[in-house]
Amino acid sequence: MELIDHLREYVRRSSITGREEGLARYLLEAWAPWVDEAWVDRVGNYVGLQRGTGGPRVLAAVHLDSIGLMVTRIEPGGFLRFLPVGGVDRRYLLGQEVEVLGRRPVPGVIGARPPHLTRPEEREKIPSYEELYIDTGLPEEEVRQLIAVGDPVVWRQELVELRNGRVAGRYLDNRASLAALWVALVELRRTGHGADFYAVGTVGEEFGGLPGAATAPVALGADVVIAVDVTFGEHHGAKEDHFPLDGGPTILVGPNAHPALARLMREVARREGIPHQVEVAADSSGTDAWAMQVAGDGALSGVISIPLRYMHNPTEVVSLEDIRQAGLLLARVVAAIDRAWLEEALAG
Repeated sequence: MELIDHLREYVRRSSITGREEGLARYLLEAWAPWVDEAWVDRVGNYVGLQRGTGGPRVLAAVHLDSIGLMVTRIEPGGFLRFLPVGGVDRRYLLGQEVEVLGRRPVPGVIGARPPHLTRPEEREKIPSYEELYIDTGLPEEEVRQLIAVGDPVVWRQELVELRNGRVAGRYLDNRASLAALWVALVELRRTGHGADFYAVGTVGEEFGGLPGAATAPVALGADVVIAVDVTFGEHHGAKEDHFPLDGGPTILVGPNAHPALARLMREVARREGIPHQVEVAADSSGTDAWAMQVAGDGALSGVISIPLRYMHNPTEVVSLEDIRQAGLLLARVVAAIDRAWLEEALAG
């Protein structure tokens, strides 16, 4: 399978926050050729271990979960009311195709009053969640048989190939990084490395609790932790603090990134000719690194991010080449980490 084929499989599998188990268990089989051991831990993280030759323990975390909706009640006529899970933007919900994950997947659309029946002043406002509903087209009795309060709702959007190596689709935050982690596993298997490398798909990032990121480094005794996520890609009309697609992954500089690890990432990228960009964050990176940095006794933390347009939109856009380069950068950095480097980094 090519990179885009892997990405398409990740996008195809739903993994709303709190319901990541399907994707985690898919990885047990899909990534078996590139890890020596794999399991799903008690909080639901996927963990794949690629053994080294006695070096430090390096953990790379990619969050498996994605935003979505949740059914809150079933109303007369079979219409479904809902609330957001994670950072959902109501602006793009109107007319959206969705899938309710009930006893079986049920397709539906998000409806609202048409403009002909809406007062002029109401047309200028974003409808509240109480004004929005899901219409499955099914009679109420069948809806109640198939769907229950609490069932998750996901966008109904496949991966679309655009021009110039770009792709669009749902949940590329953070499936793009999952594909980059696969690239790293393949490359590290090919080249070898001293560190014990843990590829971890974490749960619960999108609602801010970070349970997967808080527990995995402690359970695995990680010395170095690297979050792989997405960052704001440059799009038409917005350039400041946004990163161009095809410019390579970003390397975080700031308090959520240990200076020695950030320095190593930049040195490796320059040495290997990997295109990259520098991202500055004066506080939290907004990634799993925020929790991993201080989990247990703490670890040296870093962040590699992939520029992504239209974040938390059903049609997010990324560059396949940025994904590939992010994976290669991660692999080269892991290969460069040995006990001598770790001791020097800890000594300051």
